[in-house]
Amino acid sequence: MTENAPAGLAGKLGISAGQIVQEVGYAEDCDDTITQAIESVAELVDEDFEDVVDVVLLWWRDDDGDLVDALVDALAPLADSGVVWLMTPKPGRPGHVEPSDISDAAPTAGLQATSTISAAPAWQGTRLVAPKSRR
Repeated sequence: MTENAPAGLAGKLGISAGQIVQEVGYAEDCDDTITQAIESVAELVDEDFEDVVDVVLLWWRDDDGDLVDALVDALAPLADSGVVWLMTPKPGRPGHVEPSDISDAAPTAGLQATSTISAAPAWQGTRLVAPKSRR
């Protein structure tokens, strides 16, 4: 890994200096390179942070409960132009979330998926935003 790789991942996630990123659902199976990449350029806060954030990084596994509820909760602290990055295990990994589950849950929560990236060897990220008509 090159010295700029972590910052490069933050850039791939659209996260820049000065932003506040709230991390939700972190557990031992999460990939620390993702959180380290974010911390290298932005302020990473936990679930108890009680102010407006620019990005919510939501770690989610298939057996974590109701995805719609989690996405609605993620919207509460999010700035109007904010982004939710839904991190899910890649196909074939324990806890994998089917893309159809995400595409069903997002609009119900008032979001739309715009892209999916490979964020780490075992994790993929789906970028969710409020539709432009609602911003």
